[in-house]
Amino acid sequence: MTSCPPQKEQTESIGRQRGFSDFVVYVDESGDHSLTSIDQDYPVFVLAFCIFYKGHYFSHVVPQLQQLKFDYFGHDLVILHEHEIRKEKGEFTTFKNRVDKNQFLGRLSEIIDGSNFILASCVIEKNKIRNPDEVGNPYHIALKHCLETLYDLIIEKGQQDLETHVIVECRGKKEDNELELEFRRICDGENKYQRDLPFKIRMASKTSNSAGLQLADLVARPIGRYVINPEQANQAFNILQKKFYCEGGRCAVGKLYDQWGLKHFP
Repeated sequence: MTSCPPQKEQTESIGRQRGFSDFVVYVDESGDHSLTSIDQDYPVFVLAFCIFYKGHYFSHVVPQLQQLKFDYFGHDLVILHEHEIRKEKGEFTTFKNRVDKNQFLGRLSEIIDGSNFILASCVIEKNKIRNPDEVGNPYHIALKHCLETLYDLIIEKGQQDLETHVIVECRGKKEDNELELEFRRICDGENKYQRDLPFKIRMASKTSNSAGLQLADLVARPIGRYVINPEQANQAFNILQKKFYCEGGRCAVGKLYDQWGLKHFP
């Protein structure tokens, strides 16, 4: 006799008993963080934190994305990469026609729109930095901003005494070691609060078929495009607007997110 899977409330309760928060965070980036070679068409570096309630993540987000993959590719091994979708590379060369691709993009937009996650993002406007040598590593600057915003959120939710995992995609041994060192340095007190932050980094392989990492990949570039040209039509960003962490809580959703959930530097 098989037992039924635990309900959302039960699993969250077990997690709290083991010292884990109700949240999980998936991170991705857009653009490169070099300050010496700047792409004038995309002169920004974007870091995006997608913060999910675990219960909503495994009961809604994961099955929705899997169903999309089964419907359009016949299996769920496809990894959704914004660049490959936009350039129609790899698995994304199989669309029958433009209508078919637009229907796929429409389904994907509906899933993102219907997924309840909180966005914390930082955009480094590299072309506005006058003295690169005095700035330091743009990735580290963005990471600090996003971790501080994440801490603001968990304080608001009363979960600052529980551990929250932050999932980041591997980039290379040297880069991963530098990132992990910087992450720990920030969480060990090198932040605006000058206190320990209850976060733990987990590195995921690039081949990891993680729904959360794929969503983070999909949201990062539209944020960068918005900061570069806020007047340009940007349907993807319009969906993301109401997901940013904002000043004033739920009453200000979609409004007071500038320099809160969406930070830009300098």
